[in-house]
Amino acid sequence: MQPQALDFHKALFEELDTKRLQHKFLSALLEMQHVERGSLWIEDGPSYQCIEAVGAQSADIKGYRIPRATPSIVGWVIENGRMTIAEAHKDKRHFRDIEAGLDVKSTLILCYPLILRDGRVYGAVEIIDTAHGGSRLNLQKDYLELMEDLVAIGAIALGNALAFADKRAENEHLRRLIKDLREDALIGQSEAFLAVQKSLCDYARTDFPVLITGESGTGKELVARELHRRSARRDGPFLVQNVSAIPDTLLESELFGYKKGAFTGADKDKTGLFEAASGGTVFLDEIGDMALPLQSRILRVIQQNEIKPLGAATSKQVDVRLISATNRDLRQAIASGGFREDLFYRLNVLPLSLPPLRQRREDIPLLLNYFLRRDGERLGVAPKKFTSKALRRLMAHPWKGNIREMENLVRYLLATLDGETIDEADLPTAILDAAPEGPDVPASASPPANRETTPRDDASRPALCDQTWEELERSYVLALLDKCKWNITQAATKAGVNRSTFDSRMKKLGIRKG
Repeated sequence: MQPQALDFHKALFEELDTKRLQHKFLSALLEMQHVERGSLWIEDGPSYQCIEAVGAQSADIKGYRIPRATPSIVGWVIENGRMTIAEAHKDKRHFRDIEAGLDVKSTLILCYPLILRDGRVYGAVEIIDTAHGGSRLNLQKDYLELMEDLVAIGAIALGNALAFADKRAENEHLRRLIKDLREDALIGQSEAFLAVQKSLCDYARTDFPVLITGESGTGKELVARELHRRSARRDGPFLVQNVSAIPDTLLESELFGYKKGAFTGADKDKTGLFEAASGGTVFLDEIGDMALPLQSRILRVIQQNEIKPLGAATSKQVDVRLISATNRDLRQAIASGGFREDLFYRLNVLPLSLPPLRQRREDIPLLLNYFLRRDGERLGVAPKKFTSKALRRLMAHPWKGNIREMENLVRYLLATLDGETIDEADLPTAILDAAPEGPDVPASASPPANRETTPRDDASRPALCDQTWEELERSYVLALLDKCKWNITQAATKAGVNRSTFDSRMKKLGIRKG
C-alpha cells in the first residue's frame, strides 16, 4: 500500500467525531490529488446538500442545496452510482449557479459516489481542479482506481458515522422529551394561570429580557425554565444564579469569570455564567438583592451583549437571553435608592407577574393531586387521595408559602401516613389552626372558637419540649423567612445577626430558596 494510502487510512480510522471525520476524509483526498477545492454531498429529501467543503470561499458552498430536479454532476453520480470526470465550462451537467459568487471557478471536476456496504449510494465527493486546463488532477488509470478504492473505504466509514450521528441526535431528542415529562409541570386552569400561560407563549417567541415577579414560592424558576424550553434557545444552556445566595464579591466572579492572577487565589482562568450560557438563557433569581455596583455591569450585558472578566484587558461578546425574578417591589427599591431605575426598565421589557395560590384557588385540587402522584412515584409509595372534607379545608387555607408550602405539606403527608386516604384529621396543626380565606369558605373549614393555640401533644404537632435544638432552630428560621417573604437580609436583621451568619445557619440546616 502506498504511503499516501496509509496516511489516508490513519486519518480516517483514528477519528471518532463525525464533523472532523468528514473534513479529514475530504482533505486527505484533495491532498492526494494536489488540489485545494472539494466538497462532500449527501441525499436529503428533494435535494442534495453539501455537508463539507474545503478551499477558498468554502463557507459559501457548505450547506448549499441543489434541487434533485436540476441537472448537476453530483446528482448524476449519485443516480448512476459511478465516477465521472467533467470539464466545468463544457459539461452540461455542471450546476454553475453554485459558483456564481466564487472568485475562482472550477476547470476540471472528479466526482466519486459514496456507497454503503449494501450497495446503496447516499452521496458524492467532488475533487475540484481550479488550475488552467485542469492540469493538477492525476487522471492516470491506476491512480484513479486507487482513489476509487480509498473513496469506497472512506464512504463506508463516513456513512456509518453519519448514521450514528443521526441516531445520537434522535436519542438526544428523545432524552429531552423524557426530561421534559419528568420535570415539574405548570399545572392549572384558572383565569390567572391561563393568563400566565398566554404570556409564556408570547414571550417565548422573542429574545427580550423577562422580569418575573411574585411572592415567594409561586414557582418563578419553574416558569423561567418553561420559558427557555419553549424558546428558540431550548437546545442551549439554562443557567441559574440566586443573587442573594452568595456575597457580592463572589457573585461578580461567578457571573463574569476572571483571568488567572486577577486576585489572590486566581491560579487559572474561570469562565463566568454569562459566557458559559452563550447561546442559551441566564436566570438571575432575587435580582432585587443585587448590589448597586454590580447592577451597572448587568446593565452593560443587556445593552452591549458583552462581558469583561475580572482582570481581563478586553471584553467578550456573549449571546444570552436574560430572565430575572424578584419578590421585592423594585419600584419601591428605586425610590429608596437601592435599585437602578435604568436597569429596571431594561429588565422589565416583558413583565410576568405570578399570582399567589389564594388568587387561583380552583387550581389547588389539581396541584395537590399532581404533587401526590409525582412525589408518591418518587418515594415508591401507594397512591393517596384527599377526602372531600380535607380538600375543602385545603381550599380554604391561606397558603402564605404558596406552591412551596403545598409541596412540603404533600411530602409530609406521604412520609407520615400509611393509608390511601387523607382526611381532615390527618392534616398538620399548622393547617388546621390557620385562619381560612376565600369567599366560599365552608363553615366546617373554620377552627372551633375554643381551639387551643398552644402546641398539642399529638402526632401532628409534637410538644415544644419533644423537639431537638436543631428542629427548633429550623422552625424559627423558616418562620422568619416566611414572615420576611424569604428576604434573607431582612430575616437576619430580625434575628439580630449579620447576614453571613444567618446564611451559614440556613445552609447547615439544609434550608435554601426554591
